[in-house]
Amino acid sequence: MNLGTSKDPVKVLLDTNILISAIGFGGGPRKVFLLALQKKIQGVTSPILLAEFREVISKKFPKLIHHLTRIEKGIKKSFIIVQPEMTINILKDTDDNRVLEAAVDGKCEYIFTGDKELLELDTFRGIKILPVARFLSSLGYKQV
Repeated sequence: MNLGTSKDPVKVLLDTNILISAIGFGGGPRKVFLLALQKKIQGVTSPILLAEFREVISKKFPKLIHHLTRIEKGIKKSFIIVQPEMTINILKDTDDNRVLEAAVDGKCEYIFTGDKELLELDTFRGIKILPVARFLSSLGYKQV
């Protein structure tokens, strides 16, 4: 695994749980999020996933709300925002299906998630689904 070439960085989708962890807790998710903001990897998301991110922050992490506008602005500036037209219904959790739709539409190489049902897929239409730690360790990052 690598970050791709400077002309064509690897495309990744950061699941909502990874974005929440990046903002609220740091660690590996924050490293990957910063790589995406710096365009060393190409982040991909969709309006539905951004709405889910906003909703989760508002309901479960109200202390982070004051960061929300700045974070969303960074995501909208650095990430590709896709509008998936296909519907995927292979997982029980409909939110997980929206992740797959955005990753397929965005031609992602990876989905980073902590979601068990997504991780059990391992790959979907050629997209590798893995925890952030596995990706970072492949790049030589040490876990704290």
